[in-house]
Amino acid sequence: MRSVVLDCPAPKALAEFYHAVLGGEVTFVEDEWVVLTVDGLRLAFQQVEEFAAPTWPDGERPQQFHLDLTVDDVDAVEARVLELGASKHDVQPGQAAGDSFRVYLDPAGHPFCLCWD
Repeated sequence: MRSVVLDCPAPKALAEFYHAVLGGEVTFVEDEWVVLTVDGLRLAFQQVEEFAAPTWPDGERPQQFHLDLTVDDVDAVEARVLELGASKHDVQPGQAAGDSFRVYLDPAGHPFCLCWD
């Protein structure tokens, strides 16, 4: 697998968000395409002019996929991702089930989870 690619309206901005969350290095930048490399894995961001964010868990645009990020201190990382522009999703299926994850939306509206062991 070469890359996981996220469609978005502003590739540079979304790459900056994930760079701040995950670390790594921005290894390629163009107006419509940016690549973030973390531990040899590529997360790329592709500009889509008429991007429409997922409407998970309901609606006409499912999430299609999401990132699960394992963290040591979920409360500290939550504060950081919120500061960086993420939002905590209103739907938290793990909370009711007692599972160890929380759902957030990145600045472009893609769902992602902070998980802990």
